[in-house]
Amino acid sequence: MQYRAPRWLPGGHAQTIWPALFSRQHDGPAPRWTRERWDTPDGDFIDVDFLADAPAGAPLFVLFHGLEGDRTSHSSVAFASAARARGWAMALPHFRGCSGELNRAPRAYHSGDYEEVGWILQRLRERHGAPLVVAGVSLGGNALMRWAEEAGHTAAHVAHAVCSICSPIDLAAAGAAIDRGFNKAVYARRFLRTMIPKALRKLQQHPGLFDGDRLKRISTIYEFDNLFTAPLHGFRNTEDYWARASAKPHLHRIRIPALVLNARNDPFVPGHSLPHAAEVGACVTLWQPGHGGHVGFPAGQVPGHLLTMPEQVCDWLERHAHG
Repeated sequence: MQYRAPRWLPGGHAQTIWPALFSRQHDGPAPRWTRERWDTPDGDFIDVDFLADAPAGAPLFVLFHGLEGDRTSHSSVAFASAARARGWAMALPHFRGCSGELNRAPRAYHSGDYEEVGWILQRLRERHGAPLVVAGVSLGGNALMRWAEEAGHTAAHVAHAVCSICSPIDLAAAGAAIDRGFNKAVYARRFLRTMIPKALRKLQQHPGLFDGDRLKRISTIYEFDNLFTAPLHGFRNTEDYWARASAKPHLHRIRIPALVLNARNDPFVPGHSLPHAAEVGACVTLWQPGHGGHVGFPAGQVPGHLLTMPEQVCDWLERHAHG
């Protein structure tokens, strides 16, 4: 696998921001979706989108989106285009509260949500009748790897192969990086611009769930996780959440083919925090190109396109699904 950034777009920030805003996301017409609502075992719901017009009997590709993502995220559209081009069916589950409608329960989603990932994959596996190929972007990739780690040998009954893309598999390192300097001013602020209002709507739904006045004053991901994400999902605090939810310490436990893809110039997944080959098991392949940014990987002439990385990931998944 290989990737070389175009000469006209140097640096990790440019390779993160420009592709998300300006690069071409798909070949042909925009992907079309059909939606299903699934009731969860705890009385809540999630929405799952399926790529429309997939051939009968086609292999099923599952994509988990990133923090505050959905089916309109640039990576979701690019992967849908890549899946459609090779005749695959595709499912895109939305984490709770990310499909455009607030979920009902006094919880949301988090980077270590492996039980939810496992429930979704098992349901898709039962419906599809054959093991799946699965990828996760950023937060979704970390949660996917946590599922593969926890599932061990039993993961093979559900998935042929899995891939994480630009995932913060060391959450403490990524959290520290995103809450500093330019990253804080641009990326953390962008995430908090939707996360805080959504959390305040959750507070209206469940009065007393957390301190709303404190939430309105926060300016970092660390503070948000300490006040909202950690306590709502059974963690003591941010440190406990980041430690227990990180996939990096457990990669050696994975027993199905797994690709861990991280650009070394990702602005908020620091290169120094990425795993070395000696830290992972035999089933894990590390791909750490020098460039690409955070879920960027633009290619071609200005304004570029986003299809190279999804095509290479899907090629890898397909090879390992049959091999």
